[in-house]
Amino acid sequence: MQGPTLEAAINRLVLWNVDLTLVDVAIVTRDAYAEAFRAVTGRPLVKLVPPHGRPDSEIIFETLAVNGVVAEDDHLPRFLAALALAFADRRGRLAKEGRMMPGAKDALKSVARLDGVIQSVLTGTIQGNAVHKLKAFGLDKHIDFAIGGYGEEVYPKATLLQVAQGRAKQRLGTPFTAANTVVIGDSTRDVQAAKIGGAAMIGVASGRSMAGELREAGADIVLPDLANASEVVAAVAALTAPLDRKAG
Repeated sequence: MQGPTLEAAINRLVLWNVDLTLVDVAIVTRDAYAEAFRAVTGRPLVKLVPPHGRPDSEIIFETLAVNGVVAEDDHLPRFLAALALAFADRRGRLAKEGRMMPGAKDALKSVARLDGVIQSVLTGTIQGNAVHKLKAFGLDKHIDFAIGGYGEEVYPKATLLQVAQGRAKQRLGTPFTAANTVVIGDSTRDVQAAKIGGAAMIGVASGRSMAGELREAGADIVLPDLANASEVVAAVAALTAPLDRKAG
């Protein structure tokens, strides 16, 4: 555990999107959704709505609707619990049937060496499943899951960003704002969340959105992927530099 002196030095918050930024486990995720849907509704899943960067809570409601199920008050908590169980049962398949995105491990490790940085996740995935996804590929070592924002929290992603910033401040005593918070993600929804919620944004054109779309949405820096860890570190450093250094 970090001591008070080290914690006081933390002044950069990096929040990673998970799916298609760090890992791709879509096959296992769909299977888990199908089992959870059957467990909650007693019916087979016909159509799973595409994620498009949305949180699990939103995907669940839309999936119920497109499959002709009228959502009731207990559907969301039951579905979230069933999804967590179904995904945990399949965690052994993640590394076999999924993939780590190119450069993800080196990028996380390299960013962790940057002075004053703490890393967590800002993801539409529920917390337990996010942990399973990253652990399956050995990507959890440099992530503090306690200060992230997750899909079971029924907020827009921009609000989840502010929740994560608040958790980091409570833990570390440092205010986190657009000047020292960076979101790294692959979709225009991630960019929008960063811009609205109050963070700098590194777009990675490895998933849902093309480089031009990420730039047009307002990403501060766009990378083709995470393969060049030095570029990732340089981008984080540039976007979280003290104001006098940015101006210089």
